[in-house]
Amino acid sequence: MQSLRTSPIMKRPRTIPSAPSTPPSPQILQSKKTPTLRSFSSIKPRNILTNPTPTTEQYPKWIPLNLSRSELYLPLTFPTGQTFRWKQTGPIQYTGVVGRSHLVSLKQLDNGDVGYHFHCTTSEVAASREEALVDFLNVGISLTEVWESFKVSDSRFAELATHLEGARVLRQDPLECLIQFICSSNNNIKRITMMVDFVSSLGNYLGDVGGFKFYEFPSLERLAMVSEQELRAAGFGYRAKYIVGTVEALQSKPGGGTEWLAALRKLDLPEAIDALCSLPGVGPKVAACIALFSLDQHHAIPVDTHVWKIATKYLLPELAGTSLTPKLSNRVADAFVRTYGKYAGWAQTLLFIAELPSQKGLLTSSLLNSTVEKSPKSKKRQRGITEIPIE
Repeated sequence: MQSLRTSPIMKRPRTIPSAPSTPPSPQILQSKKTPTLRSFSSIKPRNILTNPTPTTEQYPKWIPLNLSRSELYLPLTFPTGQTFRWKQTGPIQYTGVVGRSHLVSLKQLDNGDVGYHFHCTTSEVAASREEALVDFLNVGISLTEVWESFKVSDSRFAELATHLEGARVLRQDPLECLIQFICSSNNNIKRITMMVDFVSSLGNYLGDVGGFKFYEFPSLERLAMVSEQELRAAGFGYRAKYIVGTVEALQSKPGGGTEWLAALRKLDLPEAIDALCSLPGVGPKVAACIALFSLDQHHAIPVDTHVWKIATKYLLPELAGTSLTPKLSNRVADAFVRTYGKYAGWAQTLLFIAELPSQKGLLTSSLLNSTVEKSPKSKKRQRGITEIPIE
């Protein structure tokens, strides 16, 4: 069985759909413990924090983000396959790192707003931590306005949005996102998390929250110190050579690998996908995940077997019963973009979440077993929720 966002890597398709001008685009607002590393026991991560918050802190002061539940609902954003570095550290509370060195917890408050609490930081970077959090959460994009445009295109989406509001796409650090999704290839959630925790433990230690240890994500230079043999010994399997190869490839890029990755945000989607697929272990689906979750490529569609089932059920029913191929993968991505426009990747994310067994309880029986008209120009299609197998 496959996990969230995981499937065998396919050969790179020849074309990637570009964002059309229609449907109308929404307006953009202004604006438990990780594994220890045996081979590197002599290289201890330094604690860069001047005054870490004690791990016994039980009643942090929550500062409101002024985001309604319809703009951000944590359980539909963090444990749904976008990132494997954030941990649930309390009731409707998740903790992670933003801006490389800011350890922060987010909690869904009783009034629906999201509160944040920075556990520790250094005085030199304290002024930028809120900016880093806002950037990570993609707050510059109004989820309400994006979804309103989707509702016009798809009546089923309008019904799902009522029950699954607040599923936001994150804007992660490209290097962090890249390594995570190389680990995710053809893998399951438990093992992906173990691998990502292992890599994270190479970075500088930041603190402990809820029994979990948190670290900065290691720099490219730090990752280059790890050998393929050490990663294999830690349980990475064949992915070890891909991580080592990708790190080497990034180090050879003019100006440095982190700058090269960040520059992909300025490219068109087909160019960004081609560039990512030049890295070892990165195929079209993994590249689309990285593009969507870290490179501002909002209409990137990660097509795996789960998204294929969604597409053949609701967007391309004429393909039901056929097998997914690179050519049909292009057709699926194009169908999503044609229906939802420049933020098609955000729509696909919610439809993916709607298929998760953990979300079925939030959906009404009418959504589980009813015929709903997809759009004014489409025929009525049988709608249903299918459980996605998770290993």
